[in-house]
Amino acid sequence: MGAAPEERPVTRPIRLLVLGDSLTAGYGLAQADAFQTRLRQALEAAGQRVELVDGAVSGDTTAGGRARIDWVLGEPADAALVVLGGNDGLRGIDPRDTEANLAAILDRLAARHMPVLLSGMYAPPNLGADYGRQFRAVFDRLGARPGVLYDPFFLEGVAGDPALNQADGIHPNPEGVRRIVTRMLPRIVQLLGRVEAP
Repeated sequence: MGAAPEERPVTRPIRLLVLGDSLTAGYGLAQADAFQTRLRQALEAAGQRVELVDGAVSGDTTAGGRARIDWVLGEPADAALVVLGGNDGLRGIDPRDTEANLAAILDRLAARHMPVLLSGMYAPPNLGADYGRQFRAVFDRLGARPGVLYDPFFLEGVAGDPALNQADGIHPNPEGVRRIVTRMLPRIVQLLGRVEAP
């Protein structure tokens, strides 16, 4: 008889940190319809063994994310999805401050050797075209960093569509969340593929 095939060790699920604001915290939605719930379900359906680390706080700015990043990293994680900046744009925060905060967050994640997917935001049009260009450029520059996967706009295909947003016109409704998850799933699977075997 030949030797029995070598058994592969069972590896633990990949732990994905979701560092974000109300868009990833599920503001205005039942938990079953929230982004992280829908993302976890989509990843499971795609055959991915993943545990999400909830680092989303409604109302958070990039400064808030920067202030709590070390606390959030007290919970072990293997990779990170960063979705911050929407509240900076709504408040008209200087794009240079937004960039400094996000750069500091990415530096902390890089120091942990964590692959990152940065999902960008656009500024509201009422702040003017010049501000909008400066704001978008922040994410384009940071998204070009080595080791960072980049998704230019988290709300791509959903922003501005009343059928896909709650009454406030800002936060996606359940169908909007479903579309965001569907669109982003391939990039998140790509992110998870960069994690060294746990």
